[in-house]
Amino acid sequence: MKNNETMMFNVGKDKSMEASNILLTVYKALSEKGYNPINQIVGYILSGDPTYITNHNNARSVIRRLERDELLEEVVRFYLDNKKG
Repeated sequence: MKNNETMMFNVGKDKSMEASNILLTVYKALSEKGYNPINQIVGYILSGDPTYITNHNNARSVIRRLERDELLEEVVRFYLDNKKG
């Protein structure tokens, strides 16, 4: 592929639903433990360091079911879907 060509990236609908459920599960576990869930999830997505995510309710294991780029795609999709107008 040449540098001036646009590469295509696609995550299927099943992965999107899974990513959504994973993010909600992890958000809840982090909240229950008193963490700022947004900061912790962003830290994990940016660094890949699973210690940003609590082990409470198996959240650390749950978030690692998908690649970070798949989680990030769900966040971007949700944001943009809710900003269309």
